Amino acid sequence: MEKITKDIEIEDLVDLLPEAVSYLRDQKIRCLRCGEPIWGTLEKASEEKGYSREDIDRFVDELNSILEKK
Repeated sequence: MEKITKDIEIEDLVDLLPEAVSYLRDQKIRCLRCGEPIWGTLEKASEEKGYSREDIDRFVDELNSILEKK
């Protein structure tokens, strides 16, 4: 099974785990429908919203938990 890391591209994350769209929206991370062709990594998108390293680690853990339940 594939594992989510902080370096995963948002596009790849959404392909792997469609539920990530609502998760990221709840965290106020990037509008996935804003028309940008590339959204960058989970880490970069999180940092742009002011999240800390600990927050990003938590996002990775929570997204992996969602993925494991699938």
